Amino acid sequence: MKRSGPLYTLLGGLLLALFMLSLNATTGTGNSSYGGDSPSGAPPAPSPSKPTNDTPSPTPTKSPTESPSKSPSKSPSKKPAGKSEYAGRTADDAAAVSISIRDDKAIAYYCNGRDAESWLKGNVEDDGSMRLTGKHGAKLDGTLAGNAVTGKVEVGKQPRDFTAARAKKPSGLYRATTEVRGAKIDGGWIVLPDGRQVGIVKRDDKPRKAPRLDPETGAVTVDGARITARPVVP
Repeated sequence: MKRSGPLYTLLGGLLLALFMLSLNATTGTGNSSYGGDSPSGAPPAPSPSKPTNDTPSPTPTKSPTESPSKSPSKSPSKKPAGKSEYAGRTADDAAAVSISIRDDKAIAYYCNGRDAESWLKGNVEDDGSMRLTGKHGAKLDGTLAGNAVTGKVEVGKQPRDFTAARAKKPSGLYRATTEVRGAKIDGGWIVLPDGRQVGIVKRDDKPRKAPRLDPETGAVTVDGARITARPVVP
């Protein structure tokens, strides 16, 4: 019986060793409160945190915006302000032409002083160009530049170049429409800068050379009756 004591002691130690080995295997040496295999016994460093979706992404740098290009400046108008008068003759000296302009409107009169005349009207563009039209296909294409209008006038299918210089009163364009002794009177006069007059008076649509008018007053005698011709205003 005395020999069994050491045997029990040895068996108890073996069982205790097996229990400790089983315990270590179950819990893992890395997580042991005693530090396990870590020589310093310090807990393992935490793993770096991953960025979350809430982290704002860097704002991209905007490229400098180009300043809007300036629209080209509008060319100054070549039209004279207010009212202006122009009078002259065709290049072949066959007829006279007068143009009255107010702002962007124009009225012109073509007259050969005998049997051919035409009243034309239209607009004046900012560049000084104009395209005027009248009855029976009459037309005038002109350009205002400086103190003159130059261009081409076509009446009765006969185109003619012309130049009309700036006119000062009493030069310019005059017209009278009235009735004398039961007849319809329609007269037009061009007073040129040199004082000459070119005009036609129609009595019931029959043309004839117009009598001379007083440009200071516009007074003129037609068929024995005194009438008044007025400056033409567009």
